[in-house]
Amino acid sequence: MPKPVDVSTPSDREIRVARVFDAPARLVWDCHVKPELIRRWMLGPPGWSMPVCEVDLRVGGAYRYRWRSDEDGTEFGSSGVHREIVPFERIVTSERMEGFDGEAINTLVFEETGRRTTAIMTMLFESKAARDGALATGMSDGMAMGYDRMDDILSELAAA
Repeated sequence: MPKPVDVSTPSDREIRVARVFDAPARLVWDCHVKPELIRRWMLGPPGWSMPVCEVDLRVGGAYRYRWRSDEDGTEFGSSGVHREIVPFERIVTSERMEGFDGEAINTLVFEETGRRTTAIMTMLFESKAARDGALATGMSDGMAMGYDRMDDILSELAAA
């Protein structure tokens, strides 16, 4: 059972997901910006891989992710542009998910207290319907599974 994430809806167009990691912000940051680490944790349920993970980490730089089901080859993707980058503190991106209309603006904040970091992702959608559609995908369960994998990566990075 994955460690739970704190999911809330601060407004009728937003989803907020928070999770505490036993690691400093610089390591949690690395897991969110380095393709070789992203590919290891941002997978959702078991049986998925990430054949495409491109990150141009600069304001105006694009990112692109593509996932594939190992079982049947089904694929889907997500892409966007970095709008704001404050190393180890904050990343703001646009995001378009295949199969969904419109664009979301995602703000990821890293709050370090002691040697623990809370990662808080706030997703702002174009409408309540778009927000509700994202919630209906089970995304929070997939995020919880991914964050559990990130815990393992953070342990490796801290030991190195």
